[in-house]
Amino acid sequence: MIALLTRDLRLAVRAGGGFGLALAFFLIVTALVPFGVGPDTSILTRIAPGILWVGALLACLLSLDRIFALDFEDGSLDLLATAPIPLEAVVGIKALAHWLTTGLPLTLAAPVLGVLLNLDPQGFVWLVVSLAIGTPALSMIGTFGAALTVGLKRGGLLLSLLVLPLYVPTLIFGAEVVRRGSDALATATPLALMAGITAGSVALLPFAAAAALRVNLR
Repeated sequence: MIALLTRDLRLAVRAGGGFGLALAFFLIVTALVPFGVGPDTSILTRIAPGILWVGALLACLLSLDRIFALDFEDGSLDLLATAPIPLEAVVGIKALAHWLTTGLPLTLAAPVLGVLLNLDPQGFVWLVVSLAIGTPALSMIGTFGAALTVGLKRGGLLLSLLVLPLYVPTLIFGAEVVRRGSDALATATPLALMAGITAGSVALLPFAAAAALRVNLR
């Protein structure tokens, strides 16, 4: 399993879907917002939590179609499906590799980009905490969507349409955590709800994704 994780990390970087592309997209989205809404710092401070979370969410979408596509094209996915490792574990490793190359770098870079949007200093810690808890759900949900669309021509657009509605609850609660943290309000409720979404996604979606892969590989 460690060898499979290492292989997926290398493929993710070599295929152009690694942390560099996601970080560049995150930076571009964050940098363009002040040009669109103007230099008013009070407006930027108010919208910063939502913009940072939207940027992170969209950056996660960039490499979802590559999670299974490369293995499907070269036949590796058929071998993985018949390997001694359960297919559910393979799905989990794929999601972990995606998070390590996308979600984790975005979480670490978010405070730096928060400066561009004049995020309140009290919100920086909550931004990191919310992204650290929420981005694994984005990777797991995206892996499930990739399993549903593997092998389809032009499946990237369909994948985005399938995954984006499922991302909405995590986006709402993640931005709410940062907003409440910036205003020195209680963050326990949205944080617990977001953690519940992540826990439920990690617990249930590997089985759903594995079932979708088995159907697509028949």
